[in-house]
Amino acid sequence: KSLNPIAALIIAVITFAFAFYGLKTATGNKWESLTPTQKKTGSLVFTILGILFLLGLPWLVGLFLSQALFIIGMYVLMGLGLNIVVGYAGLLDLGYVAFFAFGAYTMGILTSVGELGRTNLNFWGALPFAVLVGVIWGLILGFPVLRMRGDYLAIVTLGFGEIIRVLALSNWLAPLGGGAQGVLLIPKPEIFGLVLDSPQLMYYLVVFGAVLAAFVTVRLRDSRLGRQWMAMREDEDVAEAMGINLVQTKLLAFAIGAGFSALAGAIFAARIGNIFPHSFNILISINAVSLIIVGGLASIPGVIVGALILVGLPELLREFAEYRLLMYGLLLIIMMLVKPDGFWPEKRRSQELIDEEELITSQAAGSDS
Repeated sequence: KSLNPIAALIIAVITFAFAFYGLKTATGNKWESLTPTQKKTGSLVFTILGILFLLGLPWLVGLFLSQALFIIGMYVLMGLGLNIVVGYAGLLDLGYVAFFAFGAYTMGILTSVGELGRTNLNFWGALPFAVLVGVIWGLILGFPVLRMRGDYLAIVTLGFGEIIRVLALSNWLAPLGGGAQGVLLIPKPEIFGLVLDSPQLMYYLVVFGAVLAAFVTVRLRDSRLGRQWMAMREDEDVAEAMGINLVQTKLLAFAIGAGFSALAGAIFAARIGNIFPHSFNILISINAVSLIIVGGLASIPGVIVGALILVGLPELLREFAEYRLLMYGLLLIIMMLVKPDGFWPEKRRSQELIDEEELITSQAAGSDS
């Protein structure tokens, strides 16, 4: 009790940093000294322990932090989809929240037991339609922006997201989406007779979705399509000259990324039970873009780390009340100065940054001489 909140936070950060880097070095040296068989066995043991930890985590932390874990998992799911569009394909999308809204509204309209309900489908029956709607709208957005790059693409996608939000608020679409009143009475998911009506149970649903998205992302990254995305990201003109169909490649990136966002929106609608247009503002897109940058572009572990930092950290800093956002901003500034490639960068992009720094240093040394 002799410390004030700022001093306590500084001491905690310094202690964690020294302990983390020391432990990381010692662990890395120990791991490298193992034989291939021992490494394989160790990987299996750590995988099993990690799965058991994830399964028991919501019951260890309680209701409030379980809800925070659900939100983190939802952003991980969105970040994995946006990572395809931004990290792999190099297409800056600031209207990503629109696909999140499409998934949520589709789930609400198809499953609601209120006056806006259109079918008698349950969560699992409506889920494929929610993802399909997101994919279709990803294609619809992709066609007009095929020839746009950089800032122009970001502005157009930003406008697309705002158009969807305004339309959801309008009286014109109120008979379909409820307007400002939203869609109410969305039932909770059920599996084998168990109603997922608590944060702990919904946590498992969003983790399953994130694991599925990560598996699909890894398979796509290592495929021919993934290499085409990365080639297009580096230089569209060269990629096209090498025979890559830019139209098809861009549309696939938009469609697959939109499908993941719609999946997250569908799970969000089932968790909340009511959806309103104000839940789909531009800050969701900004947070999704920020987390993949903070974690490391094109890095799947980086998406998880970025979500933990950008979504989980503000929850942990609530004890500091008015200082919370100040410390949050300072930590982000420090991160960008110390780790510009992200906390868990993708190896290829990290090496590219190192090579660029070495090139700049050698050119500076040559000019001085």
